[in-house]
Amino acid sequence: MAGKISPQTSDALRHAIDSGETGEKTDWPDPAAAPLGTDAEAAGQPPDVAAVEAAAPRRTVPIRRTHFPASVLIYVGLAIGLLLIGLAVGIWAMGQGGAS
Repeated sequence: MAGKISPQTSDALRHAIDSGETGEKTDWPDPAAAPLGTDAEAAGQPPDVAAVEAAAPRRTVPIRRTHFPASVLIYVGLAIGLLLIGLAVGIWAMGQGGAS
């Protein structure tokens, strides 16, 4: 099992989660009305390193990084297949027009 993420600040923890380093989600920022650590910082007491480390998630699944989702290959294959079918139908229709 992989170790625990150990960021030093709540901002670093938020960045680790949003970038997908923790394995919880994909690499995309979450819209938040009050981002992680905002309440404590607004109260004048930013969380210390121990509190941030306690809030950091544990990795329970391995992080699998891909450059593009596998579904893209499915869509590309479908597009190529439809193009080939369209070309075959077009060639067939041209052959039918000249045979009459």
